[in-house]
Amino acid sequence: MVEWLLPYYKDIGGLPVVVQIALVFILLAICFTLLAYFSILRGRYRGYVRAKRQNRLNPIIDGLIVEHIVMNEALNKAKAAEHESVAMHFQLPELEPKWARQLLIDRIIDFRKNIRGTVGEALRTLYLDLELDRDTQRKLKSGSWNKKVQALNEYVSMGVPVADVTLLPLTNSRNRELRSAARHAYIKLSRNEPFKFFDVVSDNLLMWDQVELFRIITTTEKIVIPNFARWITYSTNKSVVSFCLKLVVHFNQTAAIPAIIKLLGTKDHYLRADAISALGKLEVNEVEHDLVEMYNNQPLNCQIEILKALGRLKGKAHLDFVKKEFLHASDFEVRKNAARAIVNMYPSGSPVVEELLVSATEENQLILRHCMNPLIKH
Repeated sequence: MVEWLLPYYKDIGGLPVVVQIALVFILLAICFTLLAYFSILRGRYRGYVRAKRQNRLNPIIDGLIVEHIVMNEALNKAKAAEHESVAMHFQLPELEPKWARQLLIDRIIDFRKNIRGTVGEALRTLYLDLELDRDTQRKLKSGSWNKKVQALNEYVSMGVPVADVTLLPLTNSRNRELRSAARHAYIKLSRNEPFKFFDVVSDNLLMWDQVELFRIITTTEKIVIPNFARWITYSTNKSVVSFCLKLVVHFNQTAAIPAIIKLLGTKDHYLRADAISALGKLEVNEVEHDLVEMYNNQPLNCQIEILKALGRLKGKAHLDFVKKEFLHASDFEVRKNAARAIVNMYPSGSPVVEELLVSATEENQLILRHCMNPLIKH
């Protein structure tokens, strides 16, 4: 073979350097193209094999679940012995391979998502009796982050608790998807403090992370809601404090009001704006005077939140202040939020609003009419 290639090698050696480099790149391109084709074909073949296995086994698994669990009236008594007899029906040679056990896990999860009550608990018992949780545990110990995410989702779907010492480090993972899945699992599965990971969060909670966490917290049944003032007061992570302010408003935790008021003196004007917004939404009337006093020394975002808060508090005592901002402020956002505050204080058709519609400039009249429209929220 080498002797056959030797003449070509000698011929290539006599070519200019530029041509030799070009030939090397051509050979590399051919090799990478062949490798890509091989990878695609391998992936398609594996997908074909997987689909063939699923088409063969899924009807068997579904039939067993329907026959021995869904349609099994004896399970309503929820006796342990009956659960054991159910598990015995699934101990088939076809379901022993690793890939078959994964198919079984997936089908049990699919059924449990759609069925609650006694049958849902029977599916969870089946998962444990067949020791499928050991398969999930192996995935959680895997070095692959997507395997870990898969394991966490399985634990959450089956309601199987995981030790805090295992979950907490994952809530700070560098991988965003793993970090999100771990926080989801911690809230759902932690037996002690489902929000303890707030104590160890080292990175900023991105807006998407906050949206996902908010959805999980507000939709999880039987979750123990703590006093979020704890993190508002002591957390050094500003994104955690900001998120806890939103949770305080959602759960109307009036016990956290003193901690929020202290934030009015923070040096971070973004946190200060969030605190002002929270006080307005919680309708803390005692801070109304303080907000007006601090207004002139605040950056634009805090000034806007103060005007919004006065509108929510319906602070008619400071109507003259709000009118002055509406009539004379140079910033459009300030005038718009001042107009909305006035509309919140006084309904359409009131003498105050009618007077402003006459005395204000043409642009301010348009702003006021815009804010008076109940169909327009922003």
